[in-house]
Amino acid sequence: MTNEKLNRFTKLNKQANLGGGKERISQQHKKNKFTARERIKLLLDENSFIEIDKFVVHNNQNFDMDKTKILGDGVVTGYGKINNKKVFVFANDFTVLGGSLSVSVGKKICKIMDLALKTGCPIIGLNDSGGARIQEGVESLAAYSQIFYRNTLLSGIIPQISVILGPSAGGSVYSPAMTDFTIMVENISNMFITGPEVVKTALGEDVTFEELGGAQIHAEKSGVANFIAKDEVSAINIVKQLLSYLPQNNSEDSENNLNYSDNNVPVANIQNIVPQDANKSYDMKELICTIVDENNFFEISSLWAPNIIIGFGYIGGKSVGIVANQPNYLSGSLDINASNKAARFIRFCDAFNIPIITFVDVPGYLPGTEQEHGGAIRHGSKLLYAYCEATVPKITIIIRKAYGGAYCAMGSKYSKSDINLAWFSAEIAVMGPEAALNILYKKELNGDKNNKIRSDLLNKYREQFANPYIAAGTGIIDEVIVPEDTKNKIIKSLEMLEEKREIKPLKKHGNIQL
Repeated sequence: MTNEKLNRFTKLNKQANLGGGKERISQQHKKNKFTARERIKLLLDENSFIEIDKFVVHNNQNFDMDKTKILGDGVVTGYGKINNKKVFVFANDFTVLGGSLSVSVGKKICKIMDLALKTGCPIIGLNDSGGARIQEGVESLAAYSQIFYRNTLLSGIIPQISVILGPSAGGSVYSPAMTDFTIMVENISNMFITGPEVVKTALGEDVTFEELGGAQIHAEKSGVANFIAKDEVSAINIVKQLLSYLPQNNSEDSENNLNYSDNNVPVANIQNIVPQDANKSYDMKELICTIVDENNFFEISSLWAPNIIIGFGYIGGKSVGIVANQPNYLSGSLDINASNKAARFIRFCDAFNIPIITFVDVPGYLPGTEQEHGGAIRHGSKLLYAYCEATVPKITIIIRKAYGGAYCAMGSKYSKSDINLAWFSAEIAVMGPEAALNILYKKELNGDKNNKIRSDLLNKYREQFANPYIAAGTGIIDEVIVPEDTKNKIIKSLEMLEEKREIKPLKKHGNIQL
């Protein structure tokens, strides 16, 4: 009897491991795609995966579905470790009915999400699904809604990461969009609400899967994808890198690199990166890399709204979130997409106790009817809201210029930044000197053919207004520093703010301009 039972267990276990069968697995491999179990093996530490609900099957009797019951039913779920830290994971199995979502698949995913919440561990979704299982009708849509509800429940409590490793269509796109970070793969990933055939029928537009919702489109144009990977292995490595900067949940402090000891080395030649002429561009990422430990900056959403930079790094052994203007693109101006990009990142950092370091070199908001009509006021307010709302340590460094409302939006003192520093060469003013002169000295400049008057007035304006000492004289800037001291000042500020506590008025939640 014991042998019979063992044989049955062995047979069912082997059957479950095959998912949709050898032929379907072969088809998956021919598309240069891994199977669900292969992906989990790549993601997790060796021999750490514990599977849950391996023998679950669907209960649908319609359309002869009772003859197509496969163990596991389209998703592999469980938990394991990444770099010895516990995580929960679900992976759609495309070999089983295209990874479609049935009631049973939905229940499996919800169970894993609930366990991740109870134990305070990140959850990673490896998505490869054709969407709701049509044969189960509205019940499959209800299963999606239960997942969406849990996405909101988990948001801000544990990190949620989505990796798109195939199609993600219809209802299946919304859950990844509600998670914290989304990774897509070139020539494999697709995300769209309605596919090319529906677009063709409804609008008469001919569009390919890649053109409609490929990785490049979502990384550059829509901002849905935070990362674009060249292949599945690279995508999984991005997950591992990302997790190295994050705490397990919102009750833990920011990560620390316990091996870091080099706290007091000035950053040499940092000033040479930034041109003295405020109208000349430079790469802010080069400056950031000189400040973060080991020159290792982990950028997020690099292709979308490149006029603002967001990402993670370690400074003095402490994991921090970095927000910075990028003078190499639109002169570092703020616009609709940049405001959205930075605001959401700031709110993530605040939810997970990650200090925010802001590097400022901003001429203002991007002008024009396209921005104004597109809601620049509404979207721009999100950045202000996010900075004002955040209670984590906030340190702002003005590198070169900070003008007008954009100065206010980039972590200024009265949006409750804790420490505000400025390089001695910084310019802080309501507007740039050239524009200010055209308003303040319009009469005097008429007839100034040799620009002698303009030159004298520019020098006078810079002396009186466009320098850091006016702001420092009122306490709006806490300290004017030499560029070489930037890293040390940040480290000392982080140490001072380590026990920061900020109590806000009790409320259900604010009403950010969504």
